[in-house]
Amino acid sequence: MRYILALVLIGLAYLVFWPVPVDPVAYEPPEPPGFTGDFIENNYLDTAQLISLPAGEIGPEDIAVMLDGAVYTTGQSGTLYRIDGDQPAEIDQLGGRPLGLRAGPDGALYIADSFRGLMRWAGPGTLETLVSEIDGAPIIYANNLDVAQDGTVYFSNSSDRFDPETMGGTKPTSVMTIWEQSPTGYVARYSPDGIAEKIAEGFVYANGIALSPDEDFLLIAETGRARVHKLWLAGPKAGAQEVLLDNLPGYPDNIKAQGDGTYWMAFASPRVPAEKLMPNPFLRKLIWRLGPKVRPAPIHRGMLVQFDGDGTILRTLQDPQGRLGITTAGQAAGDQFYVMTLDSPWFGRMPIADLP
Repeated sequence: MRYILALVLIGLAYLVFWPVPVDPVAYEPPEPPGFTGDFIENNYLDTAQLISLPAGEIGPEDIAVMLDGAVYTTGQSGTLYRIDGDQPAEIDQLGGRPLGLRAGPDGALYIADSFRGLMRWAGPGTLETLVSEIDGAPIIYANNLDVAQDGTVYFSNSSDRFDPETMGGTKPTSVMTIWEQSPTGYVARYSPDGIAEKIAEGFVYANGIALSPDEDFLLIAETGRARVHKLWLAGPKAGAQEVLLDNLPGYPDNIKAQGDGTYWMAFASPRVPAEKLMPNPFLRKLIWRLGPKVRPAPIHRGMLVQFDGDGTILRTLQDPQGRLGITTAGQAAGDQFYVMTLDSPWFGRMPIADLP
């Protein structure tokens, strides 16, 4: 009996005192709206064709349409692929873990690499690092980006707390960041003269960003708070920041400007039931000690939403059965619409003419 009591006490001590990397912040989330109203459930993504990456590859997180019309994506291995027909072709080995991709006005591909920072690629063998630190601190979780016509690059750093390169990759690190709720994400600007500076801070997992057609504002997805911000860059509101979309039914990921004043944004997951524990940091730390099987995790239920610069929802595309996996981006390219994924071995593609 004495041994049993000792084991119980050891177990309780572990649950209460064992050190863990997360230090949860109390947060009272609003009640999720669910898939109603503008987000009413549909099955429009059921018709998407699944285009597989080469055997063994996963994670086509984002997509870039180059000035010459070429379409690129990357995999978790750091390989760069050109999407030609049904067979993505390997173009180069970039290494790291590329996430956000954008074509620049100079014809180069700009990359937010979660392991290395902001990168530029102009052809096989030309990969270069543009920014790896700001104010003397390393960029440990570059996530998404957009490039202005003058070559200025805006990019997000999801967290200043957790490094995906040393903590198991981007998926577990994103869960850790959102579970903790510490507002250490930021958005930075890299100008053509080589100066990098933070322009907005205090986000719980800063993620997708996109410039307006006139480049007078920047949209910022704050995944951990299920909302989208508008940061004014020019005009009478320059420097002001406001919430454009709030209390979304899912966690927003990449935002892709379509060039016509509208944006496609993916939801990586619906809001999870574990949000009810957000007001209680002690319980959240205890659950983290119990291990991966009981920690919160993204739910496979694909969804993309199209909206305009005023925050008006124009349409949604959904995959309630989770066939695609975790959806991360949507982009029109030529006559096709692409749906990218976090850790699936494929991405989705469907004719634009088939969109509702």
